[in-house]
Amino acid sequence: MASLETSIIHQTLEIENSGAVVPALIQSTTFKRDGAGAFVEGRDIYTRASNPNRRLLEKKLSMLENGIDAACFASGQAATMSIIHSLGQNSHVILPDDIYYGTRVILENLYKNWNISFSIVDMSDIKNIMQAIQKNTKLVWVETPSNPSLKIADLIEIAKLCKENNILSAADNTWSSPYFTKPLDLGIDLVMHSTTKYLGGHSDILGGVVIWNEKINQEISQCIRDYQTIGGGVPSPSDCWLMNRSLSTFFLRMEKHSTNAIKLANFLNNHPKVEKVYYPGLKTHANHDIAKKQMTNGFGVMMSILTKGNENDCLKIASKLKIFQHATSLGGVESLVDHRKTAEGLHSCSPENLLRISVGIENIEDLLEDFSQALS
Repeated sequence: MASLETSIIHQTLEIENSGAVVPALIQSTTFKRDGAGAFVEGRDIYTRASNPNRRLLEKKLSMLENGIDAACFASGQAATMSIIHSLGQNSHVILPDDIYYGTRVILENLYKNWNISFSIVDMSDIKNIMQAIQKNTKLVWVETPSNPSLKIADLIEIAKLCKENNILSAADNTWSSPYFTKPLDLGIDLVMHSTTKYLGGHSDILGGVVIWNEKINQEISQCIRDYQTIGGGVPSPSDCWLMNRSLSTFFLRMEKHSTNAIKLANFLNNHPKVEKVYYPGLKTHANHDIAKKQMTNGFGVMMSILTKGNENDCLKIASKLKIFQHATSLGGVESLVDHRKTAEGLHSCSPENLLRISVGIENIEDLLEDFSQALS
């Protein structure tokens, strides 16, 4: 059997028979029935419900996470909403205290009329999750590493706790990517990705996905699929085609990202102008042992640093960087920094001197020199 790296490249469209080595882009929004008016098996009816490029993408993403199926969406936020939507009214959700702020905003703004309540806990300690469980708790949502402080939660223990209490578990695996962590293999029920990030990898495609395996309750997976196909928050065929193309270089990109990240983390960890480095690959990281247990191929690409000084001092460092661009995103081939407090706005919990770093695939010596001159 071919390796995953080979299979991802050579997966093709189910209907492909042109002989082209690259899968075709099929932009048609509708598809013909046969001469008798019947629907043709394996052919799509309408692109909102299904499309060959989207089916191929969902198959590849399922393979990467060792899942059996996936539902792709127009954004990571839409993918997250499909999971929240499946819970129903009057539900209770447990969230990490360090979390992508957009996930919290979904519950606070878009589902406030559903009477969905939530508790915020430090998930690096399983006892905090146990104490937060209520009678109507339906979901434990975990990020590992968390955004932006890179806390590592023990996915095996969280999955076990959720199953004991009949609670759905879902992991936002965007930061780690399946290159470093496979939450389904560790017992988690659902995996969500903003495919905009490492899976797309080039900062030019917006998308999201939810992936599951055979252990998931079929009512939940069907509800997510219905939210996708009936709700219609789907990616375009061209976005799916671009994402399929990007996945062909996923393993090469992640290897380079990873080797750059650990070298930059060690450099910054020893710099006198840096107060603290948050990166799970460092032995000084509070959750390094958990990271070693559940991460493979390295410790991820993202990191955050606390620079010495106040907010203005931190912003000056960001402005002095030449290769690292100051922009709000991550996961592309280019290196970025982001001052989270000003990006998140009034409700931000991020320290004023925190810079989040997305390490690209440039020459590492250039990246080290760039930070060296900016910090000097």
